[in-house]
Amino acid sequence: MIVTRCATSLSGNLTIVAEQARDRRDSRLTERGRATRERILRAAADMMYVRGVALTTLDEVRAASGTSKSQLYRHYPDKDALMRDVVARQAAEVLKLQHQQLQRLNSFRGLERWRDTLIERNALSDGAYGCPLGSLASELADQDEEVRKAIAQHFATWEGLLGAGLARMKSAGILREEADTGELATGLMAAVQGGYLLAQTAQDVAPMKIALDMAISHVMTYAAYDGSRQPEYGHEEA
Repeated sequence: MIVTRCATSLSGNLTIVAEQARDRRDSRLTERGRATRERILRAAADMMYVRGVALTTLDEVRAASGTSKSQLYRHYPDKDALMRDVVARQAAEVLKLQHQQLQRLNSFRGLERWRDTLIERNALSDGAYGCPLGSLASELADQDEEVRKAIAQHFATWEGLLGAGLARMKSAGILREEADTGELATGLMAAVQGGYLLAQTAQDVAPMKIALDMAISHVMTYAAYDGSRQPEYGHEEA
């Protein structure tokens, strides 16, 4: 229960911090100015996700967002400022979705549904672009220490949501007492990010499914029952 509240609080706090920072900047803008900033940010996020940060230029973002140079540089004087907002935006979107999927995780069935959702969403692009957050980490972690720390916090939040769900399963007697929910959550996160990378390289989500299946199978070795599909498999979340 405490773990659940902590993970939820952490997710909420990080999102609030990002939103507050954006609100402080946006408070000085007119409604049209806020719409322009949002248009720039959305165009940059889409381009950096598909093409990568290094291959995305400010001129291309300006053209894609339909803004003038003066408008672009008024909001983002350099690429670093834009990149940091893109990281915050992508993280907020990823964590919002993960929170929706994991906030009531309490069964193996729920864990499998979480896996299926990740794979189905990634299959929409044949796995071509990787994780919206992980792809930024692979490019920026060794280039910008501020961004590295921010992304590390976002990954910790995601992992905390998984850990909280596993802790609920442990409290409910679905997982045995010796199950280390923190280590299991780390293993699941490694399978997610490794799966994204393999799917991106192959442009096929099959390797991602294999990685997640194996990680979930490992979690199931700690199931508090003998056999499979017993009542302890967990009930459906409301």
